[in-house]
Amino acid sequence: MVAKLTDVAKLAGVRPTTVSRVINKKGYLSEKTIQKVNEAMRELGYKPNNLARSLQGKSAKLIGLIFPNISNVFYAELIDKLEHQLFKNGYKTINCNSEHDSEKEREYIEMLEANQVDGIISGSHNLGIEDYNRVTAPIISFDRNLSPDIPVVSSDNYAGGVLAAQTLVKTGAQSIIMITGNDNSNSPTGLRHAGFASVLPKAPIINVSSDFSPVRKEMEIKNILTRQKPDAIFASDDLTAILVIKIAQELGISVPEDLKVIGYDGTYFIENYYPHLTTIKQPMQEIAQLTVDLLLQKIEGKEVATTGYFLPVTLLPGKSIWYSSKISSNHISVALP
Repeated sequence: MVAKLTDVAKLAGVRPTTVSRVINKKGYLSEKTIQKVNEAMRELGYKPNNLARSLQGKSAKLIGLIFPNISNVFYAELIDKLEHQLFKNGYKTINCNSEHDSEKEREYIEMLEANQVDGIISGSHNLGIEDYNRVTAPIISFDRNLSPDIPVVSSDNYAGGVLAAQTLVKTGAQSIIMITGNDNSNSPTGLRHAGFASVLPKAPIINVSSDFSPVRKEMEIKNILTRQKPDAIFASDDLTAILVIKIAQELGISVPEDLKVIGYDGTYFIENYYPHLTTIKQPMQEIAQLTVDLLLQKIEGKEVATTGYFLPVTLLPGKSIWYSSKISSNHISVALP
């Protein structure tokens, strides 16, 4: 049986990325660590990949993309736009689906570093700060606070929460609630809650976990509609908003007459296949361009600020709410002081 890099790592008692760094003489390592890895390679008869070694000092022109669920329409569209931007700049991508699994994400990061990717873009957050700080490849985060040293790009989630709440208030709704997914209070996504609450401080914010099965999620939303009896809902993502409308119809609740619904994301899929849904639209193209631009700057060794990358959102009108004369049928943006 041919020994693998992971076998060497296990025998030496180190991470696969450490073995890769020893082989490629990359980064600072103690003599003790180098000796342990070399002894393990000799014992197992491990032969490093000559092609990989020939890239020493050269760019592999590879970027790793780590996202929670690449089958989700939002992440699928964002990954497509990131891949397009990277390809224009001469880079190929390796896509990794972390599925909210910390061990899977850790192994993906180790695999990407072992393959000497030039950089990583991550929209997943299952590990601790120390795990991300150990990564030697440049990282840019989308909508997740991975580490104080890693730049974060996101839409203006706070403004989006404000805009959703203000829009529902203008419809005349009296019993407004927000339905959110996993608790992302420590990420930019959590600012949607804060923005919503700044306009409606007494409105309930109800968590329906993103990890729930579709059946469980439907049950939770049905309970919310029957027990809370809201007349307006802000869902923190479009797929949940669509599910709310579906269940409301099954319960005989008319949308928008009896229930107004606003989502968040505004992907191409939603805009073209569910145009009746009112939603807060994230600027996907601009997010992809900025994320790639920042990563390329880091790859070139330039200093990059870690905060301040909030891109403006707009209201994408649909028939899932009623509009007052104050709400335009065109895209509406919000500016905050």
